[in-house]
Amino acid sequence: MRITAGGRDGSAATSGSLVGAIFFLTQQALHALRRSGAHSISGALSRAAACQNAEEAQVSACPHRQYRLTSMDRKQRDHDMDPPDRPIRKGHVGLIVAGSMITGFVVALVLVIGPFGGAQEHVIMGTALLGWALGWALLAVLSIRWTDQPQQWAVVPAALMALAGASLLIFRPDANAFNVLGWIWPPALIALAVWMTMQARRHLRSLTRQLMLYPLFVALVIAGVAGSYETIQEQVDRSSIAMPGHLIDVGGRRLYVHCTGSGSPTVVLVSGLAEASTYWGGWIAPAVAQSTTVCVYDRAGQGWSDPPVSPQDGVAVATDLHTLLDHAQISGPYVLVGHSTGGAYARIFAARYPDQVAGMVMLDSQPNEVFTDVPGFPSFYNMIRPASALFPSLARVGVFRLINQFSPDILPARTRDEERAVTSTASLNRIQRDEFAELPTTLKEAAALTTMGDRPLIVITAAKGAQAGWLPLQDKLAGLSTNSAHRVLPDTDHPGVIDDRIGAAQASQAILDVVASVRNGTPLTKS
Repeated sequence: MRITAGGRDGSAATSGSLVGAIFFLTQQALHALRRSGAHSISGALSRAAACQNAEEAQVSACPHRQYRLTSMDRKQRDHDMDPPDRPIRKGHVGLIVAGSMITGFVVALVLVIGPFGGAQEHVIMGTALLGWALGWALLAVLSIRWTDQPQQWAVVPAALMALAGASLLIFRPDANAFNVLGWIWPPALIALAVWMTMQARRHLRSLTRQLMLYPLFVALVIAGVAGSYETIQEQVDRSSIAMPGHLIDVGGRRLYVHCTGSGSPTVVLVSGLAEASTYWGGWIAPAVAQSTTVCVYDRAGQGWSDPPVSPQDGVAVATDLHTLLDHAQISGPYVLVGHSTGGAYARIFAARYPDQVAGMVMLDSQPNEVFTDVPGFPSFYNMIRPASALFPSLARVGVFRLINQFSPDILPARTRDEERAVTSTASLNRIQRDEFAELPTTLKEAAALTTMGDRPLIVITAAKGAQAGWLPLQDKLAGLSTNSAHRVLPDTDHPGVIDDRIGAAQASQAILDVVASVRNGTPLTKS
């Protein structure tokens, strides 16, 4: 199951209808503006009206006797003085402001969690901008047509947001384009918010200005400032954090790999969702490097690696890893270690390249049957999938950088700082969204591995906080090999097998046990 921009029926029609509605409202606003602009000659018309009797009676004393109203002028004058289809209701501007803003917010929210829930970043932001544009267009049209306080200025944010949203949907910018836009949209948003504040102060006399619009404008300024800070800070992080490994070309893209230690077999550490290579550098990679060669790498779009052309399923990830190891001249066969969804990627690699796998370690790995045999997982997935689509946009305004400042300091200081810098970025959160959307497909692909023969396999299960049905599926994973062991860690949770010192020590020992089994040709002990 792929959740992409075009992966849902009616998505294109929905966005097209919304663009059409905004275009229609903008036309109505401009039409109303032209009509209200006729009042700019009201002074002349008033003078003409005052002299109408004199004109008809040819009263030479009238100072405007030479201004002779035609029948068309009189019709326009009468229309402007008492337009039959636009009753003026002076007290309703506050309701129109509140209703328009709430409508825009609700439409944007419904779109991003409804028909476009779980979509890619350009779709989420594009539809959200169209929803907000609808709110501003409503404010312009309704205030011009139904109040004595026309908010013509609201046409500007409506048009700009509609243009930006439509552009995102049409041009589908990739990760690199979004990074460039990160230098543009924050100052533009701040300038727009300041301009709108001045316009509202000048043209709107309602309590909703203070209660609704001003807080909204402040929020926009904060978002712009936060977006600028995040863009600058990511650039600072890339400049200040040294890249210890290498970038290897895998066919037009570069993937990052870093190997330490010496000896064989080489251990390859495969990260889970939203995890980069820095995650392993705290406890596990240094411990394993004391006994053999260990390599960490970043999947496409994570850490130092270039982004993929399109979202990747498990086969694409495994193919990338195989190409990376080949081009980097890292000799196999390998001991693959996969944490969480990384375990599924490792199993796909083993199924496609069996001669390149000497053994495996599954660290609380995602089982193939998690959607069917873990009762709570489908509802969890259906909740997180649309939420994960919002993560890249939240990362661009520094939300995850702020949250990470309060995360526990359980990793070594250097690893902790690198991990926080990497997981705060929109790039990693884009990949997390994409990989999470591809998870059902990835797990089906992982089921292609039905046996490892007698190659050593250790399954580590974090029992703390495990859902019902999780442990039996871990037992089933251990059944992939006749030379396997299943070790349950009762006091360790899912991330703790890597970032908790005690849990990571047990994980490291499991890796070394598999390495020893490969080297010596001896079976694993069951304990």
